[in-house]
Amino acid sequence: MGRVAGKVALVTGGGSGLGAADCAALAREGARVVVTDVKLETAQRVAARIGEGAVAMELDVASEEAWIATMKAVDEQFGRLDILVNNAGVVLNADVEETTLEQYRWVNSVMSDGVFLGCKHAIPLMNRNDGGSIINMSSTGALLGYPIFFAYSAAKGAVRSMTKSVAVMCQEKGYRIRCNSVHPGSIETPMVQQAEGRPGEEREVPSGVLKPGASGAPEDVAAMVLFLASDESRFVNGAEMVVDNGVTIRPF
Repeated sequence: MGRVAGKVALVTGGGSGLGAADCAALAREGARVVVTDVKLETAQRVAARIGEGAVAMELDVASEEAWIATMKAVDEQFGRLDILVNNAGVVLNADVEETTLEQYRWVNSVMSDGVFLGCKHAIPLMNRNDGGSIINMSSTGALLGYPIFFAYSAAKGAVRSMTKSVAVMCQEKGYRIRCNSVHPGSIETPMVQQAEGRPGEEREVPSGVLKPGASGAPEDVAAMVLFLASDESRFVNGAEMVVDNGVTIRPF
C-alpha cells in the first residue's frame, strides 16, 4: 500500500465499470479519490464502498461549466489535484452510414469534448502544486478498424491524439505533468455487455493468463491506471498503453 499515498485523484465515469475499478485501486494505494459521474447516486455508491478515502461529485463531462465548478470544489476541499483519469464513456453500435449527426455529436461530446475539457481545466490546478499525471482512457478502437463502433472509435482516436499534444505541451512549458492514454480491448464491463447485446449479463473472468479472444477484468485496466498515476511511471509520457491480451498484434 502507498504507491499513490498523499495524492488526490479525480476519476470521471467513476460510478461503474472501469471507472469504479480505477477508484478502488487508487484508494487502496493511498490516494484520496474524487469519484465523479453524470449520475450522482452511482458515484455515491462507489465512494461509500471505498469509505473514508473517497468523495462523490456529480459531473457531466460534456459541460464546461460543470468542469469549472468541479475543479473549484476539488480545490476548496483538497487544495490540490495530482491525478486525473478521463474515463467517462458511452458506446453506440452503428457504422458510418447508420450514424446520425446527432448521435455522432453526442458520443464525441462525452469522450472527445469531455477529455479536452478535463485536461484544460485540470492542468492549472495540477500545475499549481507538484504537477501530476493525466490518464486518458482511449481504446483499441483508436488502433483498429471497427465499423460498428464508428463514432466511438472517432472519439477514442481524438483522445489518442490529444494525449500526445498535452504531453508535449506540458514538457515545453515546463509543467511537471505527464499525460498518457490507455487502450483497453474487450473488458467485462456494463458498456461491453451493452455493446455485445447482453445488458446486465455479467460473465466471470478467470484468473491467470487468459486465452486469445477472452475478455479481461476491469482490474486489469485499473492496474495500468495505477502504474501511470504513480511515480513509478515518471519516464512514461505521451505513450499508448495497450491492455488487450494481444488483440492488436495478431495477424488475423
